[in-house]
Amino acid sequence: MRWMIERGDLGEILIVQGTYLQDWLFRPTDWNWRIESGPSRTFADIGSHWCDLAEFTTGKRIERVCGTLRTFFLTRKRPKGPIETFSTARAADTVDDSIKTEDFGGMLFEMSGGTQGAMTVSQVSAGRKNGLRIEIYGTKAALAWSAERPDELWMGHRDEPNQVMIKDPSLMPAESRAYADLPGGHSEGYDDTFKQTFRWFYASLEDTAACNAYPQFEDGLRQMKVLSAVLESAKTSAWKAVGS
Repeated sequence: MRWMIERGDLGEILIVQGTYLQDWLFRPTDWNWRIESGPSRTFADIGSHWCDLAEFTTGKRIERVCGTLRTFFLTRKRPKGPIETFSTARAADTVDDSIKTEDFGGMLFEMSGGTQGAMTVSQVSAGRKNGLRIEIYGTKAALAWSAERPDELWMGHRDEPNQVMIKDPSLMPAESRAYADLPGGHSEGYDDTFKQTFRWFYASLEDTAACNAYPQFEDGLRQMKVLSAVLESAKTSAWKAVGS
Protein backbone atom coordinates (compact mmCIF):
# COMPACT_ATOMS: atom_id res chain seq x y z
CA MET A 1 0.00 0.00 0.00
CA ARG A 2 2.77 2.40 0.93
CA TRP A 3 4.70 1.89 -2.27
CA MET A 4 1.57 2.11 -4.44
CA ILE A 5 0.69 5.43 -2.81
CA GLU A 6 4.24 6.76 -3.24
CA ARG A 7 4.17 5.65 -6.88
CA GLY A 8 1.02 7.70 -7.44
CA ASP A 9 -1.38 4.81 -8.12
CA LEU A 10 -4.08 6.40 -5.95
CA GLY A 11 -3.50 9.99 -7.01
CA GLU A 12 -4.09 12.65 -4.37
CA ILE A 13 -5.19 11.11 -1.07
CA LEU A 14 -8.61 12.46 -0.11
CA ILE A 15 -9.89 10.24 2.72
CA VAL A 16 -8.43 7.78 5.23
CA GLN A 17 -10.77 5.81 7.46
CA GLY A 18 -10.90 2.58 9.43
CA THR A 19 -11.34 0.69 12.67
CA TYR A 20 -9.52 -1.30 15.29
CA LEU A 21 -12.12 -3.44 17.04
CA GLN A 22 -11.72 -6.17 19.67
CA ASP A 23 -14.03 -8.04 22.06
CA TRP A 24 -11.77 -9.36 24.82
CA LEU A 25 -13.15 -6.83 27.35
CA PHE A 26 -16.73 -7.33 26.17
CA ARG A 27 -18.15 -8.28 29.61
CA PRO A 28 -17.88 -6.41 32.91
CA THR A 29 -16.34 -9.60 34.31
CA ASP A 30 -13.42 -9.30 31.84
CA TRP A 31 -10.26 -7.82 33.33
CA ASN A 32 -6.71 -6.92 32.39
CA TRP A 33 -3.94 -4.72 33.75
CA ARG A 34 -4.52 -2.29 30.86
CA ILE A 35 -7.79 -1.25 32.50
CA GLU A 36 -5.70 0.37 35.25
CA SER A 37 -2.94 1.65 32.99
CA GLY A 38 -3.52 5.41 33.01
CA PRO A 39 -5.68 8.13 31.44
CA SER A 40 -6.37 6.05 28.32
CA ARG A 41 -6.75 2.36 27.57
CA THR A 42 -8.41 1.52 24.25
CA PHE A 43 -7.05 4.45 22.26
CA ALA A 44 -3.59 4.15 23.82
CA ASP A 45 -3.49 0.37 23.44
CA ILE A 46 -4.78 -0.09 19.87
CA GLY A 47 -5.76 3.32 18.52
CA SER A 48 -2.09 4.31 18.55
CA HIS A 49 -1.32 1.40 16.20
CA TRP A 50 -4.06 2.41 13.78
CA CYS A 51 -2.82 6.01 13.68
CA ASP A 52 0.75 4.85 13.10
CA LEU A 53 -0.45 2.59 10.27
CA ALA A 54 -2.36 5.47 8.65
CA GLU A 55 0.66 7.75 8.79
CA PHE A 56 3.09 5.04 7.66
CA THR A 57 1.10 3.97 4.61
CA THR A 58 0.11 7.44 3.40
CA GLY A 59 3.29 9.31 4.29
CA LYS A 60 1.07 12.02 5.79
CA ARG A 61 0.82 13.29 9.36
CA ILE A 62 -2.29 13.69 11.48
CA GLU A 63 -2.40 17.42 12.22
CA ARG A 64 -5.77 18.05 13.90
CA VAL A 65 -8.17 15.77 15.76
CA CYS A 66 -11.68 15.82 17.17
CA GLY A 67 -11.95 12.90 19.56
CA THR A 68 -14.51 11.20 21.75
CA LEU A 69 -14.04 8.54 24.42
CA ARG A 70 -16.64 6.43 26.21
CA THR A 71 -16.53 4.08 29.19
CA PHE A 72 -19.53 1.75 29.01
CA PHE A 73 -18.69 -0.31 32.10
CA LEU A 74 -18.13 2.12 34.94
CA THR A 75 -17.67 -0.85 37.27
CA ARG A 76 -15.89 -4.14 36.54
CA LYS A 77 -15.17 -7.30 38.48
CA ARG A 78 -11.47 -7.21 39.31
CA PRO A 79 -9.99 -10.63 40.15
CA LYS A 80 -8.13 -10.81 43.45
CA GLY A 81 -5.53 -13.02 41.79
CA PRO A 82 -3.72 -13.00 38.44
CA ILE A 83 -5.62 -13.68 35.23
CA GLU A 84 -4.33 -14.38 31.72
CA THR A 85 -4.73 -11.70 29.04
CA PHE A 86 -7.46 -12.53 26.46
CA SER A 87 -8.70 -15.37 28.67
CA THR A 88 -12.44 -16.03 28.72
CA ALA A 89 -12.17 -17.71 32.13
CA ARG A 90 -14.06 -16.05 34.98
CA ALA A 91 -12.35 -15.52 38.31
CA ALA A 92 -14.39 -16.82 41.23
CA ASP A 93 -13.02 -14.33 43.73
CA THR A 94 -13.49 -10.71 42.60
CA VAL A 95 -14.05 -7.23 43.92
CA ASP A 96 -16.03 -4.43 42.28
CA ASP A 97 -13.71 -1.75 40.92
CA SER A 98 -14.60 1.62 39.40
CA ILE A 99 -13.29 2.17 35.86
CA LYS A 100 -11.91 5.37 34.37
CA THR A 101 -10.32 4.14 31.15
CA GLU A 102 -12.39 4.05 27.97
CA ASP A 103 -13.98 1.04 26.24
CA PHE A 104 -14.52 2.96 22.99
CA GLY A 105 -12.87 5.83 21.15
CA GLY A 106 -13.60 7.73 17.97
CA MET A 107 -11.79 10.42 16.05
CA LEU A 108 -12.32 12.74 13.14
CA PHE A 109 -9.00 14.02 11.89
CA GLU A 110 -7.22 16.09 9.27
CA MET A 111 -3.86 15.08 7.80
CA SER A 112 -1.24 17.14 6.03
CA GLY A 113 -2.33 18.31 2.59
CA GLY A 114 -6.00 18.49 3.62
CA THR A 115 -6.67 14.73 3.70
CA GLN A 116 -9.74 14.00 5.86
CA GLY A 117 -10.29 10.96 8.02
CA ALA A 118 -12.39 9.10 10.57
CA MET A 119 -11.74 6.06 12.74
CA THR A 120 -13.14 4.15 15.72
CA VAL A 121 -11.55 1.79 18.24
CA SER A 122 -13.27 -0.56 20.65
CA GLN A 123 -12.51 -3.43 23.02
CA VAL A 124 -16.18 -4.31 23.54
CA SER A 125 -17.24 -5.22 19.96
CA ALA A 126 -18.57 -8.79 20.04
CA GLY A 127 -16.96 -11.13 17.54
CA ARG A 128 -14.13 -8.80 16.57
CA LYS A 129 -10.88 -10.43 17.66
CA ASN A 130 -8.41 -8.12 15.99
CA GLY A 131 -10.46 -6.02 13.61
CA LEU A 132 -7.73 -3.72 12.34
CA ARG A 133 -8.88 -2.25 9.03
CA ILE A 134 -7.79 0.73 6.96
CA GLU A 135 -9.27 2.24 3.80
CA ILE A 136 -7.51 4.90 1.73
CA TYR A 137 -9.36 6.83 -1.00
CA GLY A 138 -7.58 8.89 -3.65
CA THR A 139 -8.46 10.80 -6.79
CA LYS A 140 -7.51 7.81 -8.99
CA ALA A 141 -8.34 4.71 -6.94
CA ALA A 142 -8.74 3.29 -3.43
CA LEU A 143 -7.10 0.64 -1.26
CA ALA A 144 -8.45 -1.35 1.69
CA TRP A 145 -6.72 -3.90 3.94
CA SER A 146 -7.74 -5.92 7.01
CA ALA A 147 -5.32 -7.54 9.46
CA GLU A 148 -7.72 -10.49 9.80
CA ARG A 149 -7.24 -11.20 6.07
CA PRO A 150 -3.60 -10.15 5.76
CA ASP A 151 -2.84 -11.71 2.37
CA GLU A 152 -5.58 -9.78 0.57
CA LEU A 153 -5.44 -6.20 -0.70
CA TRP A 154 -8.58 -4.65 -2.19
CA MET A 155 -8.28 -1.96 -4.84
CA GLY A 156 -11.32 0.06 -5.84
CA HIS A 157 -11.95 1.74 -9.18
CA ARG A 158 -14.66 3.97 -10.60
CA ASP A 159 -14.66 2.92 -14.26
CA GLU A 160 -13.38 -0.66 -14.20
CA PRO A 161 -13.88 -3.77 -12.07
CA ASN A 162 -12.47 -3.71 -8.57
CA GLN A 163 -9.52 -5.94 -7.73
CA VAL A 164 -8.59 -8.27 -4.87
CA MET A 165 -4.85 -8.85 -4.98
CA ILE A 166 -3.45 -11.91 -3.19
CA LYS A 167 0.06 -11.62 -1.76
CA ASP A 168 2.60 -13.01 -4.22
CA PRO A 169 6.19 -11.67 -4.18
CA SER A 170 6.64 -12.43 -7.88
CA LEU A 171 3.81 -10.00 -8.70
CA MET A 172 4.64 -7.26 -6.19
CA PRO A 173 6.54 -4.03 -6.99
CA ALA A 174 10.30 -4.38 -6.61
CA GLU A 175 10.30 -1.89 -3.72
CA SER A 176 8.03 -4.08 -1.58
CA ARG A 177 8.94 -7.55 -2.84
CA ALA A 178 11.56 -8.02 -0.12
CA TYR A 179 8.91 -7.76 2.59
CA ALA A 180 7.22 -10.99 1.50
CA ASP A 181 9.52 -13.98 1.92
CA LEU A 182 7.13 -16.81 1.21
CA PRO A 183 5.78 -17.61 -2.26
CA GLY A 184 2.18 -16.94 -3.28
CA GLY A 185 -0.36 -19.11 -1.50
CA HIS A 186 1.77 -19.31 1.65
CA SER A 187 0.34 -17.07 4.32
CA GLU A 188 2.42 -14.47 6.13
CA GLY A 189 1.10 -12.36 8.94
CA TYR A 190 1.49 -11.07 12.47
CA ASP A 191 4.58 -13.03 13.48
CA ASP A 192 6.39 -12.09 10.28
CA THR A 193 6.22 -8.40 11.14
CA PHE A 194 8.71 -8.99 13.94
CA LYS A 195 11.04 -10.84 11.58
CA GLN A 196 10.95 -7.92 9.16
CA THR A 197 11.50 -5.42 11.98
CA PHE A 198 14.66 -7.15 13.12
CA ARG A 199 15.84 -7.49 9.53
CA TRP A 200 15.51 -3.74 9.00
CA PHE A 201 17.19 -3.04 12.34
CA TYR A 202 20.22 -5.21 11.65
CA ALA A 203 20.51 -3.71 8.17
CA SER A 204 20.61 -0.24 9.71
CA LEU A 205 23.59 -1.30 11.86
CA GLU A 206 25.50 -2.27 8.74
CA ASP A 207 24.50 0.88 6.84
CA THR A 208 23.41 3.79 8.99
CA ALA A 209 22.43 5.78 5.90
CA ALA A 210 20.02 3.11 4.68
CA CYS A 211 16.32 3.91 4.53
CA ASN A 212 14.62 1.64 7.03
CA ALA A 213 10.92 1.31 7.60
CA TYR A 214 10.98 -0.15 11.11
CA PRO A 215 9.54 2.03 13.90
CA GLN A 216 11.92 4.31 15.79
CA PHE A 217 11.62 5.94 19.20
CA GLU A 218 10.43 9.09 17.44
CA ASP A 219 7.49 7.12 16.00
CA GLY A 220 6.42 6.09 19.50
CA LEU A 221 6.73 9.69 20.66
CA ARG A 222 4.75 10.79 17.64
CA GLN A 223 1.79 8.59 18.57
CA MET A 224 1.92 9.80 22.17
CA LYS A 225 1.43 13.34 20.82
CA VAL A 226 -1.54 12.21 18.73
CA LEU A 227 -3.00 10.44 21.79
CA SER A 228 -2.48 13.55 23.94
CA ALA A 229 -4.42 15.64 21.41
CA VAL A 230 -7.26 13.08 21.33
CA LEU A 231 -7.52 13.07 25.14
CA GLU A 232 -7.59 16.87 25.29
CA SER A 233 -10.14 17.04 22.48
CA ALA A 234 -12.42 14.54 24.22
CA LYS A 235 -12.29 16.61 27.41
CA THR A 236 -13.12 19.90 25.71
CA SER A 237 -15.35 18.65 22.87
CA ALA A 238 -13.26 20.70 20.45
CA TRP A 239 -10.73 20.23 17.66
CA LYS A 240 -7.13 20.09 18.86
CA ALA A 241 -3.86 20.43 16.98
CA VAL A 242 -1.31 17.64 17.33
CA GLY A 243 1.85 19.00 18.92
CA SER A 244 5.02 19.12 16.85
